[in-house]
Amino acid sequence: MSNQQVLHLNYKTQRSFDALVVGRAGLDLYPEPDGGKIKDATSFSSDLGGSAGNIAVAIAKAGSSVGLISAVSNDAVGEFVKQRLQNEAVDISLLTLTHGNERTSLALAEVRHDDCQVVIYRNDAADLKIQCNDTIRRAISNSQNLVVTGTSLIDIESRKNTLEMMRHAVEVDCHVWLDLDYRAWNWPNVETTRQVYREAVALTRVVVGNEDEFSVLTDDIATQIKDCKKNQQILILKRGAEGSSLFTGESQLDSGIYTLKPLKPYGSGDAFVGNLLVNYLNSGDWLSAVAAGSAAAALVVSTRGCASAMPNPEQLDFLQQTRSMSPAADWR
Repeated sequence: MSNQQVLHLNYKTQRSFDALVVGRAGLDLYPEPDGGKIKDATSFSSDLGGSAGNIAVAIAKAGSSVGLISAVSNDAVGEFVKQRLQNEAVDISLLTLTHGNERTSLALAEVRHDDCQVVIYRNDAADLKIQCNDTIRRAISNSQNLVVTGTSLIDIESRKNTLEMMRHAVEVDCHVWLDLDYRAWNWPNVETTRQVYREAVALTRVVVGNEDEFSVLTDDIATQIKDCKKNQQILILKRGAEGSSLFTGESQLDSGIYTLKPLKPYGSGDAFVGNLLVNYLNSGDWLSAVAAGSAAAALVVSTRGCASAMPNPEQLDFLQQTRSMSPAADWR
């Protein structure tokens, strides 16, 4: 594949952060043992969760410098989140504490592949209290990438601050990634979501989502792909068990998956994005990056937990050396 047909991200200067991630981090509880239902549980295990928290940990465990832009409640649950992030080498200097009635989000998630229930409590969510202040702007100016998760766009104030961060990132040549991260119950209606997503996409270099998420953004994914090509943007379409498609410049990269026995259906998308970003930052090769993301996704769905399940480079290397992606990645 000729490089003239492929759109690349250019990283021109050394910066303090390889990436900053914007969005939610919270407490996950999993019923024990594996396969059990929440309603029958007598005990639970805990982990760090939330899309932004998971992506940040994925980036850190892949070996890159990363910080989380979020907010947590000033209580024991907020302390849990801070401690787990620190344990995974995620910078929390941009993580703020709330002092009102806001609470860090809580998720209960069953560890089973079929008939899996995930219940998320986000009443007056603390992570929506983020601010785009001078400290945040300086950090973005010192980061190669800004990864925005769609949940940070659901609230008017959080949306205003998140879009400010994205605009500043564009001004300082920090590449903006948008993970659509759509959950219908977060939004008043599809029309509002579409309007907000389109405003955010206009500030983005790399747009990531699955088919359902892109159907909220547009009625016609083919038109969105053409728009991204025209606007020098990269679009990554996650297809679940069917792999992914990456649209960059005049080219399309279709990739399969690494097949492992799945234990649960969640966490793979966060692993995919975090590891794809780190591999691309280091290699400048989309094929290698997608393969790393796919391998990470397979490992996470085959393992209990979310943030703690994010793989390290040795685990990725072992999987890629002992298994093959099926079907193999193919440029066209």
